[in-house]
Amino acid sequence: MPAQSSSATYTITDLAREFDVTPRAIRFYEDQGLLSPERQGPGGRKRVYNGRERTRLKLTLRGKRLGLTLNEIKEILDLYESPRDTAPQLERFLHALAQHRETLERQMEDLQAQLAEIDAHERQCRTLLAGRQESAA
Repeated sequence: MPAQSSSATYTITDLAREFDVTPRAIRFYEDQGLLSPERQGPGGRKRVYNGRERTRLKLTLRGKRLGLTLNEIKEILDLYESPRDTAPQLERFLHALAQHRETLERQMEDLQAQLAEIDAHERQCRTLLAGRQESAA
């Protein structure tokens, strides 16, 4: 794997291996405006990623693991490109996390309600089965 210095460059295959994603996924993130590798070779067919693009991919994948949308990730990455004051980036990230937490908490409440319904149905089925077995005996 190439060294991760500021002048290091990476191929799409390097990044795909490092982050355990497919080259197609990386191209998709590029199509969505999350990555913008340098193009080299005839017709610009070869993508060359620098340390900045590697970091953007890492942040994109981290955002996906957290359940953020690609639009939310793009907003955070755009802030990453802003001047060195990271306060706006961190505030936006905190806001996105808070919104995502609210969504997950609502989903968890819904799931807990569904699980309670399943428990009730299971108990009812077991009671009915027990009644049938007793009458068959």
